[in-house]
Amino acid sequence: MAATIETIAELGYGQASFARIAERAGLSSTRLISYHFAGKDELIQAVIAEVYGEMAGFMGERMREAADPPAALAAYIRGVIAFIAAHRAQMDALMSVFLGHSAEEGGKTTGSGEDDELGGRRAFAPLQQILESGRRSGDFRPFDTFVMAATVQRSLDGLPFLLRTEPGLDLDAYAEELVVIFDRATTAGHPGGVS
Repeated sequence: MAATIETIAELGYGQASFARIAERAGLSSTRLISYHFAGKDELIQAVIAEVYGEMAGFMGERMREAADPPAALAAYIRGVIAFIAAHRAQMDALMSVFLGHSAEEGGKTTGSGEDDELGGRRAFAPLQQILESGRRSGDFRPFDTFVMAATVQRSLDGLPFLLRTEPGLDLDAYAEELVVIFDRATTAGHPGGVS
């Protein structure tokens, strides 16, 4: 799987053939890959599942320490950015997959369905739960939790794109800035904020 991720990250989705992946993995032929995967789409789905599985474990550790909804929101933002920082090749590969697959499918991305785990409402479910919990507890002001969850998530999803043009970006400072932005956007009675 590592060779697939590295190949996609370096060459792009369109150029990541079984032959190129086999070459990077040090395999003499593509037979071993085609034995395990019926085609490129199946292999790509396995890559997506692996990266998101790693991210879920990584995030789970960070989220357990959050004492309240504002802390959980901050932990989520910091955690996603820390994962991106530590897994740049994986995130480059995902970005290439989503963009490349979209081009092949006439604009539809893998994960673009309403209930799809990557692109639809389910993608925002963990964030939406944090936000709903904060609204119920009175920590957060009234707002549409889906819109806020989508806004937070998309600000994080855009980071791998930004890193392509700004590879030296200070990700700790970036994370803290987003934490402040979304604290001000969500917190009930925040000075200067929306109430």
